[in-house]
Amino acid sequence: MTDIILLDGGMGQELVHRAGDRPTPLWSTQVMIDHPGLVAKVHADYAAAGATVHTTNTYAILHDRLDGTGMEDQFAALYTAALKEAEGAGVLAGAIGPLGASYRPDLMPAHDVAVATYTEVANLLAPKVDLIICETVASVAHARAILEATVATAKPVWLALTVDDADGTKLRSGEPLADVFAVAGAADAILANCSSPEAISAAIDVLATGDKPFGGYANGFTQISEGFLGDKPTVDALTARHDLGPDEYAAFAMQWVAQGATIVGGCCEVGPAHIAKLADSITAAGHRIVAP
Repeated sequence: MTDIILLDGGMGQELVHRAGDRPTPLWSTQVMIDHPGLVAKVHADYAAAGATVHTTNTYAILHDRLDGTGMEDQFAALYTAALKEAEGAGVLAGAIGPLGASYRPDLMPAHDVAVATYTEVANLLAPKVDLIICETVASVAHARAILEATVATAKPVWLALTVDDADGTKLRSGEPLADVFAVAGAADAILANCSSPEAISAAIDVLATGDKPFGGYANGFTQISEGFLGDKPTVDALTARHDLGPDEYAAFAMQWVAQGATIVGGCCEVGPAHIAKLADSITAAGHRIVAP
């Protein structure tokens, strides 16, 4: 029997689907503004599904995402709103997304700029969360900067790395995934996230060679399209897979557990039904679902 921490699934895509609104570059932040209470409902549904860690809806609340939206002065207020919606969900992981855009390591700013930006975010999250999760980290430079900023909070920090969908042993930057070990000494766990489940399986083999707890949570996109790699993208440029229902997703995640992963969950397009099936699969295999 192994103790498994069960993360929730994707928040942003789940909100977009439930709201039914046309996606905007502000993504999950816009839905939270337009539909108060919906984020809390998603958190509650993941709790009911069996998740023991709940990721705050703060991934996309960054100054560069707000630039040009008329909401530049709402930065701190948006964090307050997201954290309020997460109250009572359980163990909270304060999410910090990438600067510039997801999957675009070329947009990473200079190290000192990135550290200062991430420090501001980490200081807003730390008083209200149990741990900080650095999500969709696409390069070694990204990992170095965000860890320097977040470990200063004295909260546990999980580093979640996005890998090449065609070769999960490489970061989106093209660097070997194993190169992250040299800068990740302060992380409390290392995960692979927001990549295809097939790529996550390859990444797990690499993470298993390290000395920290590890795991993964995949997305359910067919691919990261060129349209999503432009300026101020919207998620309607991405398409969900039709071969990754709850049963299929749970089979991938249980493979990661067999590879030694002790933290599993879901990312974009992985919803409460997927997490419920995964919870059932974990316990059916004789493992125990625990909180950090």
